[in-house]
Amino acid sequence: MKTVTKLITLCALILSIFVNINTSAATFTFTAIPDEDESQLRTRFEKVALYLEQKLGVKVEYVPVKSYSAAVTAFRNNQVQLAWFGGLSGVQARRLVPDSQAIAQGYEDQFFKSYFIAHYSTGLERSESFPAISQKTFTFGSKGSTSGRLMPQYYIEKHLEKKPQQAFKRVGFSGDHSRTIAQVQAGAYEIGAVNYKVWETALASGKIESNKVSVIWETPAYPDYQWTIRAGVDAKFGKGFKDKVQAALLNMNDPELLKSFPRSSFVNATNKDFEPVLTVAKKIGLID
Repeated sequence: MKTVTKLITLCALILSIFVNINTSAATFTFTAIPDEDESQLRTRFEKVALYLEQKLGVKVEYVPVKSYSAAVTAFRNNQVQLAWFGGLSGVQARRLVPDSQAIAQGYEDQFFKSYFIAHYSTGLERSESFPAISQKTFTFGSKGSTSGRLMPQYYIEKHLEKKPQQAFKRVGFSGDHSRTIAQVQAGAYEIGAVNYKVWETALASGKIESNKVSVIWETPAYPDYQWTIRAGVDAKFGKGFKDKVQAALLNMNDPELLKSFPRSSFVNATNKDFEPVLTVAKKIGLID
């Protein structure tokens, strides 16, 4: 009997060692929507990966993607367990993977906004009223962008009472906010919609020629970017892992890391915070 008991104990010990080795060997992967120049994103998120490795005690890898939809797909397929999503892409991802949760957002993401920008040739100037942009050429950012497509389209339809394709001479999708700025500045499009943070960062770094392109209108505030974690991470990385990830993000206080987002800090987020985004997406037909 003692021999059997010892054998059972030994087997349990071996199993425990195997599980621990397997858990520690697992790589925690994350991605981010490609809303800016790829080299800037890689620099930012490889630093985030190092920070998370130190805080979580597991190997962490940043997985770059080429599009917003690719970020959502990677999350759905469990190629990544964490993602820096925009409001719309986060809603889409959580609908595809039930029980996934928004766990942190930038302080500024609670009241985000989009800028409408115009080429100087339009003669348009900044106004609190919705600008006279009918029959101009217009570019959004990515088709899946909250600040570069969803909210701008909502306000276009609200004020012009037409779909963008009927309201403008030509409609484009640049792919990201940096390209939107470049295209409007070059005159390829007369008007564009852009993430206000990307605009202000580009302006501060001298990348915008203010005599060629300027802000003409800003949207009311709405919730946007957030970190969303995939359901099931505790089963893969150990009990309480989700809480550890959330704590690491909320306690990210390195000025250089925060500046790269740019955000002043990260605060708690929940799925409920992004219900207004879902409502707008349904209203303009981007989500059923």
